[in-house]
Amino acid sequence: MKHKKRPDLVILFLLLAVACLGLAVPVALLDPRWLALPALLVAAAAAVLVFHVHRLRRFVAANLGGRSFESSRMQVSLAALPVPVMLLGGDTIVWYNAYFRDQVLGGQDAVQPPVQRYLPGFDPAVCARPHGQDLTANGYRFTGYASPVPGGAGGVLVYLIDDTAYKNTLDEYTNSRPAYLNIVIDSYDELFTDMKDSEQAHELEAINRLLEEYFSHTTGFLRKVSNNRYIAVVEERDIRGMIQDRFDILDKVRALLPSGMLTLSIGVGHGGKTLAECQEMARQSIDIALGRGGDQAAVKTADGFEFYGGVSHGVEKRSHVRSRIIAHALADQIRQSDSVIIMGHRMSDLDAVGSAIGVLRMCKMCNVPSVIAVQQNATLAGSLIDAFLDAGEGHNFIEPRETLGLITPDTLLIVVDTYQKYLLESKEIYEKCKRVVVIDHHRMAVGHIDNPILLYHEPYASSASELVCELLQFMPSQGNITPLEAQALLAGIMLDTRSFALHVGVRTFEAAAWLRSRGANTAETKLLFNISKDEYEACSRIVESAYIYKGCAIALSAELPPEMSVVLPMAANDLLTINGVDASVVAVVKGGGVNISARSMGALNVQVILEPLGGGGHLTMAGAQLKDCTLQQAEARIREQIDLYRQAEAASRAEARV
Repeated sequence: MKHKKRPDLVILFLLLAVACLGLAVPVALLDPRWLALPALLVAAAAAVLVFHVHRLRRFVAANLGGRSFESSRMQVSLAALPVPVMLLGGDTIVWYNAYFRDQVLGGQDAVQPPVQRYLPGFDPAVCARPHGQDLTANGYRFTGYASPVPGGAGGVLVYLIDDTAYKNTLDEYTNSRPAYLNIVIDSYDELFTDMKDSEQAHELEAINRLLEEYFSHTTGFLRKVSNNRYIAVVEERDIRGMIQDRFDILDKVRALLPSGMLTLSIGVGHGGKTLAECQEMARQSIDIALGRGGDQAAVKTADGFEFYGGVSHGVEKRSHVRSRIIAHALADQIRQSDSVIIMGHRMSDLDAVGSAIGVLRMCKMCNVPSVIAVQQNATLAGSLIDAFLDAGEGHNFIEPRETLGLITPDTLLIVVDTYQKYLLESKEIYEKCKRVVVIDHHRMAVGHIDNPILLYHEPYASSASELVCELLQFMPSQGNITPLEAQALLAGIMLDTRSFALHVGVRTFEAAAWLRSRGANTAETKLLFNISKDEYEACSRIVESAYIYKGCAIALSAELPPEMSVVLPMAANDLLTINGVDASVVAVVKGGGVNISARSMGALNVQVILEPLGGGGHLTMAGAQLKDCTLQQAEARIREQIDLYRQAEAASRAEARV
């Protein structure tokens, strides 16, 4: 291919101009008057250059673009290749073919442009992998593949395969995959029982209207299947929008009643291979959402659960019918066993040990051998265990490792005050026992015990001891609990309610009254909470070092002696007595990690704050254990979660005002 003469003429003028400038220096030294002629020549050359600069750039770009092939056979072959191809020198495009110019450059030539200008995110290392790299340019979607230039020239050849249609089809397939939602009105019976028919109809109509409007923006459908339950099937793109808005329908429904007690729970299943699989995932999601206290959305995917909402207190259920049914079912399971092991959580407290003692009494009433597995050198209920040792009841407590040889296929394990496998006093006991019963009041979290044969889980309850009290009331009156056992259960309730100040309901006081009638002595129970002078001083130092961050008191401490483990929750409780503190978080070094204890007065959900850190609990009381973490790193992570919680809280208030 021959070059046009005009660009060559432009180059000639450019060279003459440079020569004239070079001659101007000696001429100016001899006689400045002779500068007139070189000046005219320079001006003429400049005029021609300016006039033809656009053609010059196109000429240079055309040669770089591969329309002149006299010097390279490889250029000839690549220029004819029907896919976009470019040659890179570092981060600069030094050559490209006509397809690259048309599809990537938009039909315009460019002189050695940086590759990132036209292919954002381009990475030659990723392109060199077998799967290539996804790239987007000028409305096209490519898969880029890279290889070194043959011969060791140092450049990189990049081939772009146009698969726009395939990728758009794949995106549409992914976005249109079905997702399944289970929607439940929380505590329907408790809220609507005392309402007039007209009031019920008004509230239900308001909920129906909100849900219909919410799903009218989707491509799916909503159906009511019972008075308090709905199902919906939508597309994946709709679920992503709901997640992005953090299921703002929860806030809208909560705002319908001034008390805020009218709430929804949503279970979502998406990402499954079939609609039936998504439906099963939604069922698991709604179970865990209700188990966490309701007023939230639980999203189940192949990677686990995600939670949105969950800022309300649980609504107390007034009926004792379920307690009676569970009591009879538990008694039947105990009688079918040859032995029973009762176990709480690690670092057991008064509620875990107290509720275990109540269950132990049920086993004795059924005449089945039973023991409580507890590490007596790692417990916060040492004073309660000592009281039973002094009363000659020490044979009821056993170290967890000593029970492993006693377990048979007919052994029943009863877990109290926890639903999480990683918090169990002994995971080995759980794995060896084939039959498991769970009694717990904490909000459910990921990693809970799978498929127990019997589950008594009530997040509204103040404590596990309260739940065990209700079960005991439906057992035979003969041989029922002793005054010391009643005192243990009362201590568990007092611990989790902070002496009946928080998270209490009518049934909490009913349980306490029943325990009092069974001989529980409140003065002696209070003595179980006494601490030593050293523990009191350590607690005071932690409280004194605290500072307030966005309404949360944060306290940090170096490692404490093992016998002072009780100081951590005590300090968290004491910090709540400071004005302006909605919640308290105490972090203490423990081994190579950090233990965290959090408390609140109910205005802030500490479980939501500590769950991303691997912890759990419920609205007013939660904890977490961070491994391989420094105190400073733990503090930064705590502050980050407080920031996120406050941001979500502000967004929720703004949505409610709208």
